[in-house]
Amino acid sequence: MAAVRAAVRRIRPTLPPADEAPLALVACSGGPDSMALAGAARFVLTREGVRVGLVTVDHQLQEGSARRAERVARWARDGGLAPVRVETVAVTGRTGGPEAAARDARYEALAAAARAEGAAAVLLGHTRDDQAETVLLALLRGAGPRGVSAMPVRRVRDGVTFLRPLLDVSRAQTAAACAAEQLPVWHDPHNSDPAYRRTHARALLADLAQRLGPAVVDNLARTARLVAADASALDRLARRAAQRVAVPDGLSVDLLARLSAAVRTRVLHRWAVSLATPRSAVSHRHVAALDALVTDWHGQGAVSLPGGRAVRRRRGVLVAEAPAPAHDTPPADRSTPPTDAAGLVP
Repeated sequence: MAAVRAAVRRIRPTLPPADEAPLALVACSGGPDSMALAGAARFVLTREGVRVGLVTVDHQLQEGSARRAERVARWARDGGLAPVRVETVAVTGRTGGPEAAARDARYEALAAAARAEGAAAVLLGHTRDDQAETVLLALLRGAGPRGVSAMPVRRVRDGVTFLRPLLDVSRAQTAAACAAEQLPVWHDPHNSDPAYRRTHARALLADLAQRLGPAVVDNLARTARLVAADASALDRLARRAAQRVAVPDGLSVDLLARLSAAVRTRVLHRWAVSLATPRSAVSHRHVAALDALVTDWHGQGAVSLPGGRAVRRRRGVLVAEAPAPAHDTPPADRSTPPTDAAGLVP
């Protein structure tokens, strides 16, 4: 319990000064991680001039999900948290796999709730174990540095600040905190459903920890921090380079070719994301095809991006234009999750 509270206390300086009475919304599913976070935020942040509210999302994927969400909301209201919101989302019909669709729907709902309430931040209950699983999944699917750097402590999405205070806290510690405070905990059956990749990653990580020692989890989480620092530095270089290679019609091929591969692919990714719809659908295949227009030019046709835009090399410039004919379109990489974009920028 002390470890969870200390982790929450460390994020207080990232919120506005106490005299502004900022609002922090805890995203809470009712599981042990988010319940421990909600309990710690209620204890720590309210004593430091922060209003604490709660949002729970009903994905409508399980029977009784609405009742579960209302139980979480009732616990929060009884505990003095305010505002308390139940957000109901529709997951079916979205692009991507079930995990990605549920995640996108959840973040959209959390961001909308934060904007509606004027919250300074949304607090997420991801732990060190979640971070290690994310790194493991990224390694297994061949993600680049951005994928391996996993989840940042702070991220702005849809204009809303999301904070993960518990990335240095273990799942065992959040469970112990819930037991110590006698918090009502719900265990999501999806966490053991073999239909989800993260379930297999969790089992694989547990097996590795048993065979190689518990330090495996810490080592993977530390890898995420180290790689994130390097990726951040490369991203800064790419932002500066993007300004240098920009020309009125697009991007200069000659100037792009002078960049290192790590910086050039980041520039291309950022540019592709600005052209594509949805932005998260830009994958490794798209970036590699754009890079080939620069480094392996042999007269190939346009590269089609998600949403209908196409990029063609014309007189030494990469230009975006109307969709290219079907025979000019490189085959889509269906094996690459749309959220990784070659592991560059999520």
